[in-house]
Amino acid sequence: MMNLKDFEVWFVTGSQSLYGEETLKQVAEHSQQIAKAFDSAKQIPVRIVFKPTVKSPEEIYSICQEANTVKNCIGIIAWMHTFSPAKMWIGGLKILQKPLLHLHTQFNRDIPWDSIDMDFMNLNQSAHGDREFGFIMSRMRLERKVVVGHWQDKEVLEQINTWSRAAAGWSDWQGARFVRFGDNMRYVAVTDGDKVEAELKFGYSVNTHGVGDLVKVINAISDKEIDTLTSEYEEKYAVVPSLRKGGDQYNALRDAAKIELGLTAFLQDGNYKGFTDTFEDLHGIVQLPGIASQRLMGKGYGFGGEGDWKTAALVRAMKVMGSGLKGGNAFMEDYTYHFDPNDPLVLGSHMLEICESIADGKAKCEIHPLGIGGKADPVRLVFNVAAGPALNASIVDMGNRFRLLVNEVEAIAPTHDLPKLPVARVLWKPYPDMKTGCAAWILAGGAHHTCYSQNLTAEHLQDFAEMAGIECVLIGKETNLRQLKNELKWSEVYYR
Repeated sequence: MMNLKDFEVWFVTGSQSLYGEETLKQVAEHSQQIAKAFDSAKQIPVRIVFKPTVKSPEEIYSICQEANTVKNCIGIIAWMHTFSPAKMWIGGLKILQKPLLHLHTQFNRDIPWDSIDMDFMNLNQSAHGDREFGFIMSRMRLERKVVVGHWQDKEVLEQINTWSRAAAGWSDWQGARFVRFGDNMRYVAVTDGDKVEAELKFGYSVNTHGVGDLVKVINAISDKEIDTLTSEYEEKYAVVPSLRKGGDQYNALRDAAKIELGLTAFLQDGNYKGFTDTFEDLHGIVQLPGIASQRLMGKGYGFGGEGDWKTAALVRAMKVMGSGLKGGNAFMEDYTYHFDPNDPLVLGSHMLEICESIADGKAKCEIHPLGIGGKADPVRLVFNVAAGPALNASIVDMGNRFRLLVNEVEAIAPTHDLPKLPVARVLWKPYPDMKTGCAAWILAGGAHHTCYSQNLTAEHLQDFAEMAGIECVLIGKETNLRQLKNELKWSEVYYR
């Protein structure tokens, strides 16, 4: 979907002039070596760009100002090789608008027991230089990620990987545009929200186009374009005979292709990164966009059903974060429960729109009635989802703040055939257990729409929430309801 190597993270080392040229030369050499190693590390998906050592308030301010204006710079990794008096950093940190990772490391892994002297100590002062730097950020109440360990450690590389992916998702939101075709599903609360506050807080805009604007673009699609796309359907998916050329429902497949082509053209022309629609507002569209929404998500667009723009934006961000990783991210909904006391499960699905990126094997292309919306039978992709660790994430508007909820889950292989349920679907067990996980989600006000991820972890989303400056509630293996209730109360006081 996206090549994260188009993004840069700048490696900035702090020091001061009093150490002299020889020491500063060694600082620069060590910093270059670390930055080069990070840049070539297979674990880190973005470019890591070395920047000269900063030694004064003016140099620090200048590098932060430059980072703000360079579009493909998505963040800074800062490291204090020596002592760097932190009042020098105040001006730069005040204006820095990009995410910051504080790397608490040192160039040498081990103490050279037989040769260590004061010259070595003066050069390798990260143990207390980083504490000085850490203080000023805490004093300024700045959000940042702190990574501790030797720069060659696998765990350090993985933490930088996680943070840089979150930074890529955050960068992608800045100036992003999402379009809503029609409004929210009538009377639904959780899918609504403050779009002005979202633009202030998150950097993306959400605006509505009447469905007629989309219909006009759909109706301009040529028969040749439709022929090409329906042939692609037949090559890529297991298309049921009735939808194939010569089948009695082939025109429905052509209608679905025409809708996908129209949606694609509209999104490309408007430079949109995602969209919403609603079954209650389809005037002029033959069928609810099913396969169109599924395939557009597969190409990286965000999507939210029933006007759910917050989920559409989150799906897009999580797709960017997961670029290049095995597995996918998809619009999802907790649909129904299996309350067997010995094996409780959640069946996740939606009417139609689950992204093909999470399909286990070749998807089937089918057509079935949809008992809602009053339109022609929609074409959709039907598939199961593979077993394995996953998570569900949701952003809700709490009135005085946005809250990101994350529930770690374990997807399981299908236990039964579902011959009469012609939708994409997945079974999972929420952590820490069914009752606690569901109760925690409800207590925290989690939405019924989520982004389901096979390739991201809670750490990705916690880093992302810190970059956004929003609350993050994690429901995982260690969740205890009593503790969670207290955390929610404490957060209410904090954000008030």
